[in-house]
Amino acid sequence: MPITVIESLDHEGRGVARHEGKTIFVEGALPREQVRFSSYRRKPNYELATAGQILQSNALRVAPRCPHFGVCGGCSMQHLDPAGQAAAKQRVMEDAFWHIGRLRPEIIYPAIYGQSWAYRSRARLSVRLVPKKGGVLVGFHEKRSSYVADMDCCEVLPPRVSALLLPLRRLVSGLSISDRLPQIEVAVGDAVTVLVFRILQTLTAADENRLRDFADEYGIQIWLQPGGAESAYAFHPLDAPPLGYALPDFGLELQFRPNEFTQINHGINRMLLRRAMHLLDPQPGERIGDLFCGLGNFTLPIARHGACAHGVEGSQALVNRAAQNAAANGLSALTAFAVADLFKATPEAVASWGRLDKWLIDPPREGAVELVKSIDGDGPQRIVYVSCNPATLARDAAVLAHEKGYRLRGAGIANMFPQTSHVESIAVFER
Repeated sequence: MPITVIESLDHEGRGVARHEGKTIFVEGALPREQVRFSSYRRKPNYELATAGQILQSNALRVAPRCPHFGVCGGCSMQHLDPAGQAAAKQRVMEDAFWHIGRLRPEIIYPAIYGQSWAYRSRARLSVRLVPKKGGVLVGFHEKRSSYVADMDCCEVLPPRVSALLLPLRRLVSGLSISDRLPQIEVAVGDAVTVLVFRILQTLTAADENRLRDFADEYGIQIWLQPGGAESAYAFHPLDAPPLGYALPDFGLELQFRPNEFTQINHGINRMLLRRAMHLLDPQPGERIGDLFCGLGNFTLPIARHGACAHGVEGSQALVNRAAQNAAANGLSALTAFAVADLFKATPEAVASWGRLDKWLIDPPREGAVELVKSIDGDGPQRIVYVSCNPATLARDAAVLAHEKGYRLRGAGIANMFPQTSHVESIAVFER
């Protein structure tokens, strides 16, 4: 195997090297390491490779904690110390701002990071009947593959969920529809853990009894989903407490259905909210837009500060949930919600919301380019932008800075997904 020296990490957590005129992306390698590598895909200008022998190690290299690391595709950075992961993600964000947006933040905020393991409160487990491997497999996909990894534990899932992987294999193996159950969604709340079984065929009475017994034995609630996401319903037990999470800093409790979007890491979400509210600085009398508001994760803390919060979201179901959460927390008088497709925002649509002093934007990976393009001269004085994709954040930042007259006052990352290359960012723009 050839030898090379790694220069940096890319946005997927792969080591980047130059070798014989090509760029080599090396999985499992870290900056300043000398490694032997084996290429699995060759193109004229670059190669994709895996690290073999590490001849000279980075001081931040650690032993991966999970026995399935390298096979399971769920994590890509377990070999890097958590502080090193945060630093690498901050560099990815800064590089995106410069190379895509030709911008540099005036301030780089300290990285937000916390619990590195057992943090994942939402997951989609794939289920496959594989007779050659002894029956049913339950877990995440293998790296670069549609196959399901042969897993008996997962270090980023809460321990009680990780401990269900083998029992779930046995449960599904005993069902009449073991080959017609492609996935199990996991949703963990403060008071209950829900498993949503995607079923492509009607259960028998014996199947239903097995599911009830499983739920009772392991202290979880089972939902069934025979069709699209909206078809999911609680199966057993029906008297389980509702899914929800607390935001103690703001005296809030938010409820959600297992198929509704929530941040995957409740601990980091609380810290991110704390920073977002500090940067946004909501004041009584202000009218603030929470755009892509979801179930009210940012809207309700804004209202708790005394500002009038106007939440906009593309999903009627999520808007209904946000309004219910506002009512349950006594904030209906300070909140209003509307349904709108923000990916198709226009200046006229934005103007119809009325004057908004500040915005908080938290879009999906696609970003909010049409929304920021719709800002006119009477737009908000401050925008706090929470992003799960540095590339679309940088693209939208370029519009705000070069076309709309905003300054990029500051930016930083939150390590929402430890052990993975996923980058969550927060940025502040001001006129």
